[in-house]
Amino acid sequence: MTASPTAYTVYTKPDCRNCDKTKDYFDSRGITYTTVDITEVPAALEYITEELGFSQAPVVVNNSDDQDRWCGLRRDKLVSASINHHARKGATA
Repeated sequence: MTASPTAYTVYTKPDCRNCDKTKDYFDSRGITYTTVDITEVPAALEYITEELGFSQAPVVVNNSDDQDRWCGLRRDKLVSASINHHARKGATA
């Protein structure tokens, strides 16, 4: 998969409460992300299951650090993403 100009890529599926909560968190913190529906993009489903080894949604990939990725609703990772996002914004201000 190619990197996006947004901070994160969120691989989702329809009617996924944890996917919605993850996107809502990013929205509320001003963190940019690209959404990819794994039910509509077979290559994305293959990527998150075969290459990354995840079996639940959402799968979140940091586009500037491909080692920073997780699946499911991970509040610890979301808080870390928010802290890093605001630190980067402060550094460029």
